[in-house]
Amino acid sequence: MASSVASLDMRQPQGARERLAMYRLRRQVDEVALSHLKVDPDASIQVLLARPPLPHTDDFNGKKYDNMDTVKILYKTTTCRGYGVMTAERARYIRRVRCTMLIMLTVLFAMFCFSWVFCFRALDSLFQGSRSRAGAAVVPLRAQEYLDKCRLLDVKPGPPANFHARRESDRFVPGTKPTLIKNATIWTGSANGLEVVHGDILVDGGIIKRVGRVRHSELQQYRDLVHVDAQGKWVSPGIVDLHSHLGVYNSPNLKGAFDVNSRKGPVLAWLRALDGLNTHDDAYQLSIAGGVTTALVLPGSANAIGGQGAVIKLRPPTDRSPTGMLLESPYETNSSVYDRRAYFRYRQMKHACGENPDRVYSGTRMDTIWAFRQAYEKARQIKQAQDDFCAKVVRREWTGLGEYPEELQWEALVDVLRGRVKVQTHCYETVDLDDLVRITNEFKFSIAAFHHAHETYLVPDTLKSAYGHPPAIALFATNARYKRESYRGSEFAPKILAENGLQVVMKSDHPVLNSRHLVYEAQQAHYYGLPHNLALASVTTTPATVIGQDHRIGFVKEGYDADLILWDSHPLALGATPQQVWIDGLAQIDAPHVVSKPAFLQKPPTTPNFDEEAKAALKYEGLPPLDPKPARARTVVFTNVSAVYLRDEQDVSEAFSARAGTRDVGVVVVRNGRLSCVGNMNSACASSVVGEEAEYINLEGGAVSPALVTTGSPLGLEEIRSEPSTMDGYVLDPLTETVPQIAGGEGAVIRAADGLQFGTRDALIAYRSGVTTAVTAPRSSGFLVGLSAAFSTAGRHKLEEGALLQETTALHVTIHPIGTPSVSTQIAALRNLLLGETKGELAHAVGQVKKGETPLVVRAHSADIIASIIVLKSEVEAKLGDEIKVTLIGAREAHLLAKEIGAANIGVIVAPTRPFPHTWDEKRILPGPPLSERNAVAELLAHGVSVGVGVPEAWEARNTRFDIAWAALESNGTISKAKALALASTNVEKLLGVETEGSQNDLVATQGGDLLGFSKVVAVISPRREVVDIL
Repeated sequence: MASSVASLDMRQPQGARERLAMYRLRRQVDEVALSHLKVDPDASIQVLLARPPLPHTDDFNGKKYDNMDTVKILYKTTTCRGYGVMTAERARYIRRVRCTMLIMLTVLFAMFCFSWVFCFRALDSLFQGSRSRAGAAVVPLRAQEYLDKCRLLDVKPGPPANFHARRESDRFVPGTKPTLIKNATIWTGSANGLEVVHGDILVDGGIIKRVGRVRHSELQQYRDLVHVDAQGKWVSPGIVDLHSHLGVYNSPNLKGAFDVNSRKGPVLAWLRALDGLNTHDDAYQLSIAGGVTTALVLPGSANAIGGQGAVIKLRPPTDRSPTGMLLESPYETNSSVYDRRAYFRYRQMKHACGENPDRVYSGTRMDTIWAFRQAYEKARQIKQAQDDFCAKVVRREWTGLGEYPEELQWEALVDVLRGRVKVQTHCYETVDLDDLVRITNEFKFSIAAFHHAHETYLVPDTLKSAYGHPPAIALFATNARYKRESYRGSEFAPKILAENGLQVVMKSDHPVLNSRHLVYEAQQAHYYGLPHNLALASVTTTPATVIGQDHRIGFVKEGYDADLILWDSHPLALGATPQQVWIDGLAQIDAPHVVSKPAFLQKPPTTPNFDEEAKAALKYEGLPPLDPKPARARTVVFTNVSAVYLRDEQDVSEAFSARAGTRDVGVVVVRNGRLSCVGNMNSACASSVVGEEAEYINLEGGAVSPALVTTGSPLGLEEIRSEPSTMDGYVLDPLTETVPQIAGGEGAVIRAADGLQFGTRDALIAYRSGVTTAVTAPRSSGFLVGLSAAFSTAGRHKLEEGALLQETTALHVTIHPIGTPSVSTQIAALRNLLLGETKGELAHAVGQVKKGETPLVVRAHSADIIASIIVLKSEVEAKLGDEIKVTLIGAREAHLLAKEIGAANIGVIVAPTRPFPHTWDEKRILPGPPLSERNAVAELLAHGVSVGVGVPEAWEARNTRFDIAWAALESNGTISKAKALALASTNVEKLLGVETEGSQNDLVATQGGDLLGFSKVVAVISPRREVVDIL
């Protein structure tokens, strides 16, 4: 190396060219020196130190250095890593230091390894405790994971201990302003639903901060505080729907978003409703408008075990995701949000027994129960294996331990056995209830609630024998007889169950019932005997408790979620409607339309006594006799009458009204089933019965009113909707099917009168509810329906006097979008019926329509279809030269064409009065307050349309009186009581061609109020049959 360096000229440069040459020469020196650095360090260092300095900055490896002192930095880039200016002696010193450090590091590493082995053996000795005879057990690499999993098995479900110390909700939306609701009457849900507080509610951070008196000093800290004056009206917790299919059975119902049932097997515990939850369901906002703030969304009932439910808040999530709707996500994986080591969040599981899984899988009850037992035995085996595994882990018996026993498919069912999953069971009949109770005791798990449960009131002791605790019972109020297992359902079930100490929940099964009106179910339960505190709790505190969320919802308490409803009247008053709804402290209704209600509706409603009827329901196991009994005397005197409404062929009017604040009550005298006279206690009418044998009935401030008429449903054509042998059946449609010649061929038209069934339970219950006449058309899923008939709901058979009131009333057709045939094809068929040639009896029926003697009734919902019907009516009338009578029925979107319908002189039967967008052609409903100023009935009446009301299903006929009362209450005074009664009596008859004589029409006597309130129907006055029926 020395010779190589010696040959280089190291003299100082003079000019620029020489400077460049010298620079290159120095680089060569550096490269030579560095290349020999490892071989001869001393010589290389001497060469580097001998470099002559340059008068400007040097450059080495892309960095600039000022002179020869930078040799120490150059040297650091080599493998020797020297420090300072290197001499031979210093280099040898550094090598010695390096060797010493290497020895020390080696010693330290050896000590570390020894310590690690020592600690491992110490831990093994401490935790394992014993060793096998074959030698010491080896701790598995996943030991800590196993320990963690086993510890989780002991964690109990429920909220963390410090939950109510929270200052803000986990669902709080930043930017939400605090709210003070002042001057409210607050039903808190506490003290078994009996606590009522008069005061204020302060809301901030998505939770309730104060209930009662809020000091002014407390409010000083809040900026932008929103003030709401309740003006003494009621505030309650948000409604909790324990059984809903919101988001999985979508509205409007479309094939692409039907995720309620899987049919992949009778046991599907691993499926989750959350995975099919549609955030764009039109029903969310409608349900919120009815006060529903939380819902348990369940899979359907096609399976014995259908999967896991999801508890959701209904407000739109800020992240627009289904997960964002969850109240408390049990699937959360972020341990800083949900630490499973501290507490477990409840999950919900759907079970079903009886007809549904039997039908779907072509099995029997025995098959379904075996599927349950098979599934739970599998879960039990896994649970036992886990328990055995963890017992060994706790004892540190690692030998032969194997892997932690778990299967993703079955983990939820295993958690049922561990008490971490609330089981919600669709179950109706005694046999099914008993089966499930036995299964709970066999496999040691509890049922949170039996749903639908139409026969639970008959077997309370069976329910109480369920494992762990008696299940709650989630019911419909009056919806029954739609299949065999619901045939014995009773309106008195909530009352009877509560009297037996069982928890009662009213639920919607949305969209079976529109969950917007879930509070109506509680109102009806209260009407039929459920105490007011339990009735309101049945849609708030009780369902919150059943799903394990009573630590945050279902009550108005400090620290609870700010889910609140400000009502326009007492929540249990008929027609009660939210003025505003808050979810997580966020107001949900923009610019709500508020209706002024009578002051008496601010009080809990007074309800009749149904003790005897409830006893009869039990005595006859759900099928008490319903036939009316005639009065003992030919003369019946009704006393203590507050009002009398009478009708003629065209309208209803008030004939008598007791003066308010006086004892000037009325008397109604009936002889031989006919109204004889009306007057006050001092009138000639009252004295006319002196000395006469008569039966007296005290109406206790009640009223006499025209009996009601129902239409729109197959009432009288079915007993059990899902049992073909109990029905008249469906007619053949000549537009899509060939009608046999023997039935009339192309000229056939079917008459409902030929298939009427008298004495059905729905008809008799309707009669006992003041609905004495039904107008029913044949059942059809096609275009040409047939001729409707009018009959008495109390008739025993067709040949009985007064049973069949009118054999044919109107010709019915249906126009709806079903794909094939198209709507335009159906309109063309109707045009051909009216303007073309027809045959046989159909020709006669159409001829009556053309003459204007028989109404043409068209079932349609879409405004577009209705517009085509208006045009067609004008076209037909222009060609015929005569006006024809056209009535629309259903007509969900008729309000959009109210002016045009009125101008065309077309009548409308609104059915139902509170619409819901089940299908696409019903999407543009007019929802009514608080979402719109008017409801559909009021909007049509405002445009001069002749309006009647009807119901879609037979069981609903009994509630016609409440339907018209509700429509009137929402009208802001534009619909009087007389007009409301006409909606379901004279108006329906006119629109459907029922010919009547005013004096021959039935009257209804109610006790404790008029027919439009929570009164009790006690008698029907029937001039046609010359009798007064006592109910």
